[in-house]
Amino acid sequence: MTKKDEGKKLSDPAPTDYFSSVSLLSNDLHQDGAGRQDVHQKKGLRGLLFPLQQLALNSSLLTRVECKSSTNKNEGPGYLKRANTEKLQVIFQRYASVEVEGEKYMTPNDLIRKFLGLYAHENYNPKSVKLLAGIIDTSKDELISYPEFQAFEGLLCLPDALYQIAFQLFDTKGTGLVTFDEFQEVIKETVLHQRIPFDLDGGFVKLYFGRDKKRVVTYAEFSQFLHDFHEEYAVEAFRRFDKLGSGYISAMDFYQIMTQIKQHLLTKEVSENVVALAHTHRVSFPFFMAFNSLLNNMELIKKIYLNATQGSRTSEVTKEEFLHSAQMMSQITPLEVDILFQLCDLLHQTGRIQYSDLQAIAPEQYFKQITRRLTDLKAVDKPEDRGFFIQILESVYRFTLGSIAGAVGATAVYPIDLVKTRMQNQRAGSYIGELMYRSSADCFRKVIRHEGFSGLYRGLVPQLIGVAPEKAIKLTVNDLMRDKLMNPKNHTIPFWGEMLAGACAGGSQVVFTNPLEIVKIRLQVAGEIASTSKISAWSVVKELGFFGLYKGAKACFLRDIPFSAIYFPAYAHMKVKLQDANGYNHPLSLLAAGAIAGIPAASLVTPADVIKTRLQVAARAGQTTYNGVIDATKKIWAEEGGKAFWKGAGARVFRSSPQFGVTLVTYEILQRLFYVDFGGTRPTGSELNIPAGGIAPEQKSMNPDHIGGFEVALPILSGIESKFGLFLPQFSNEPGKRA
Repeated sequence: MTKKDEGKKLSDPAPTDYFSSVSLLSNDLHQDGAGRQDVHQKKGLRGLLFPLQQLALNSSLLTRVECKSSTNKNEGPGYLKRANTEKLQVIFQRYASVEVEGEKYMTPNDLIRKFLGLYAHENYNPKSVKLLAGIIDTSKDELISYPEFQAFEGLLCLPDALYQIAFQLFDTKGTGLVTFDEFQEVIKETVLHQRIPFDLDGGFVKLYFGRDKKRVVTYAEFSQFLHDFHEEYAVEAFRRFDKLGSGYISAMDFYQIMTQIKQHLLTKEVSENVVALAHTHRVSFPFFMAFNSLLNNMELIKKIYLNATQGSRTSEVTKEEFLHSAQMMSQITPLEVDILFQLCDLLHQTGRIQYSDLQAIAPEQYFKQITRRLTDLKAVDKPEDRGFFIQILESVYRFTLGSIAGAVGATAVYPIDLVKTRMQNQRAGSYIGELMYRSSADCFRKVIRHEGFSGLYRGLVPQLIGVAPEKAIKLTVNDLMRDKLMNPKNHTIPFWGEMLAGACAGGSQVVFTNPLEIVKIRLQVAGEIASTSKISAWSVVKELGFFGLYKGAKACFLRDIPFSAIYFPAYAHMKVKLQDANGYNHPLSLLAAGAIAGIPAASLVTPADVIKTRLQVAARAGQTTYNGVIDATKKIWAEEGGKAFWKGAGARVFRSSPQFGVTLVTYEILQRLFYVDFGGTRPTGSELNIPAGGIAPEQKSMNPDHIGGFEVALPILSGIESKFGLFLPQFSNEPGKRA
């Protein structure tokens, strides 16, 4: 083939699988002569065709890789953002150790061991490294070019990246098809095959590759074959262990099959109870198949549970209720339901299941985590390591974030708070003259007219000084009490526990709230009367003294305790109602939950807030004075009627509802951004996790050079091992053994 023909070949429309466009050049170069051409000759030709090859790769990626950076309809969760081309090229140059005719190339060692950090030990297995590098090395010349490197990064963004990469592992010749010989070559290298050999001459293999094993399979066909092969492998292992043909195997044989072939289905909790589940010490074939089917269908099981509980994730469900909900889904058999409840009963012995049980049982999946973190620290390795000091650190962490969140929330709604205070302090019947404000809107306009825009923020500084610890202690105590009152087995808290936690939070904040409120209120009403002397926060503190700062504290308790007892449970339940199908709370849903929960909490305690305001404001000449909560209640009722207790209710709702919405959304976003794992509980709905094909547990890369699709390279390669059992030997002198 001439260079002109090769150039034309690369300029043809991109095939369905982008690797095919890269392999076209490789195939043509292999057609002439029986052996591999000289690497330098080939690389020189590739250098001449580099622009066309890059064009082919890019055009193919446009059709196959629909990542978040593109302006198409696939901009939702689960689409990774492509790496910046310039940055990716700099990274490639940093790791590439071979130069041929002015072009840099990576070797298998450069890519697998240095860049990805796999097989980092000295006694590594070179054949395993070569097989893995072959996934990226589409030309199969053991030299990886930048176009191949960039194309692989794009491949990792694909929703079916797991199957695509597994296909490339078996496509050892880079033809875009897999033959039986290629499949056999790779499968015989795996640890699993050397421990439990699979019958490669059996009927299952012949169904896919033909009786003479000459048939080749495409990517789509191979993806189905690989899935079915792994399922068939477990059945084949059952037959091997059932030497008598009785249809039974021992509990230990069952454990061996599950941990060696089906380990991707086993969470820590399930793995610890596999043997105990076989209570008769023998496992029948129907039980074996039902158990595997159950674990394979855990997402469907979750939907059945949510259907039975009408969306609640905390309700307990009996076997009868679950079976009733499962009637419309014939895939779930009664035997599978029996096994599910047996397994849950081994975990907590209640005879019922909760959503947390299903999460503990559901197979670990690789998740494309969309929630971005500025920090990702781990204070303890496991929850059992939480000591007194760690719990103190956790409270300090929450207190700090709560302080920032409180300040943000207070600043956002301070003008509304000022209007609310002035409306509540406006009295009828005890002061000669017209009312200063006809409505909250009138009050807002007059403050702007007479005091300027800054008048809306009169008293903000002492508010911020006080609101930081006030909101911080409220949020910290609520979280602390919820942790203490939570059931450690199923991680749920009863409704009375939620109210008690909120009440404790409300009571604890009064030590900060009362001094803050009395200074703020006196500064807020100071602008109503013309005065030559300027009133400052310090002058108010000096005038009142220490004990004066706690004037009206009883009314403050009367307001803050029921407010928090109503607010925090309402917020927790609204969060659950506003979660998406994956149990995630978008920041806007947090804002809405906080604002909605604030409506009943703020409105119902308005009478206590009016009494507190009257007690804390210095009465002017001709105004009624009050001597305590009861006295104030009687006099307000006698002079102004029952309506006076609801003065400023609208302004209070409009202030408290958005303030707590902003405060809570800020608090939770800060916990997401500045993530520290103290081994305790985390806010529900705080992680946006998009399942990506049921891959193995995430292995987070700490290499800053792993950008774009390479962020998920390690967990996807790990998923090939765990999901399909394709474990390759780690050490050169230990064939058949993993590290």
